[in-house]
Amino acid sequence: MKYFILPFLLLFSLPLATEAQTVLTGLDRVQNYGALFSGKRVGIITNHTAYNRAGKHITDIFLQMTDVRLTALFGPEHGIRGEADAGVEVDSQKDPLNGIPIYSLYGKTRKPTPEMLKNVDVLIFDIQDIGSRFYTYIWTMALAMEAAAEQGKTFVILDRPNPLNGTTVEGNLLEPAFSTFVGMYSIPVRHGMTIGELARMFNGEGWLKNKVKADLKIIPLKNWRRSMWYDQTGLKFRKPSPNMPDLSTATVYPGICLLEGTNISEGRGTLQPFLHFGAPWINGMRLADSLNALRLSGVHFVNERFTPRAIKGMSMHPKFQDLMCSGVKIKVTDRSVFHSYETGIRITALLHRLYPDSLQWHTTHFDRLCGTAKIRKTILKNDSLNYLIKSFEAQKKNFILKRKQYLLYQ
Repeated sequence: MKYFILPFLLLFSLPLATEAQTVLTGLDRVQNYGALFSGKRVGIITNHTAYNRAGKHITDIFLQMTDVRLTALFGPEHGIRGEADAGVEVDSQKDPLNGIPIYSLYGKTRKPTPEMLKNVDVLIFDIQDIGSRFYTYIWTMALAMEAAAEQGKTFVILDRPNPLNGTTVEGNLLEPAFSTFVGMYSIPVRHGMTIGELARMFNGEGWLKNKVKADLKIIPLKNWRRSMWYDQTGLKFRKPSPNMPDLSTATVYPGICLLEGTNISEGRGTLQPFLHFGAPWINGMRLADSLNALRLSGVHFVNERFTPRAIKGMSMHPKFQDLMCSGVKIKVTDRSVFHSYETGIRITALLHRLYPDSLQWHTTHFDRLCGTAKIRKTILKNDSLNYLIKSFEAQKKNFILKRKQYLLYQ
């Protein structure tokens, strides 16, 4: 099987970080692996998050390397600068300063073509992920691994932390029938893995098309422990996408994102997307009281009003644009016991029970976010969700056992 960790790491040989130690990303450590790139033509899949701790972007770092040629750049959803709205296709272009082609992997194609890779020997991936299955960057990575394997290119990942920690796993496994670009493989909504670990799993499980194996190399993190949330790493949080401004948003995202599959505003068009939600026809006080009565772990809901607006660089066409929405603000009181995905499911179910004539489903999108139709169908029947959510635990346990062989850190 072709994947290597550089240098070779034993799972239990990593040093434990102290509170004062800043986590080093793969990019922070790239200078120690010059031999991997020496004499090579390099392509980089990246965006605006790929900075080292000194504030230098990956493109500048590789342009300054001797005996290395940067020949191509590739941008994921939202573009290489992270400015495009969610779901908006991005065109290919050229870097205005260096004339390097910037190929869009969220436009005419989502997988690097042979033509795009013809001047590339080593394909690098360095993007900050957010730790949720339906965040598309990991699927850009999977398709790029596939392309690299098919074209005989080395694939190098500069690893970065999972912002939501590496221990918590939550949610059902995606069913193969619901495989899309917001979830291609059978992993839970919160997988608790770094991008490097996920890449090892994609490779090792034979999930790439035609079971090809990428020549995978990973420059690992240093000082990162699985229990760490992003604000414990000492790293600067750079919003990975226009509506992911901070860790608080990322914490609720795995559940509140489900509202994208309905006609409820998930807070886009405000400065706090996903941290509040609502609609013009909701009674916010009633909703907050009903949600708090559920006694969900680690979270409290407060009545709130907000008006979605077009915000350049965040959301130009939000739901209920310029209309006053009544709803609730989410306050996570204890993130260690907060079950974000289950909370999102129970919020959706309560909205259906309170507003059956007003709540509308974007059925295809809701189901593909969930990776199953069972959740929506259970809600529509007004059946208890307890049995269904309990069934996720068995799936989670199986996944945790499977992922053990692919983990790189304690």
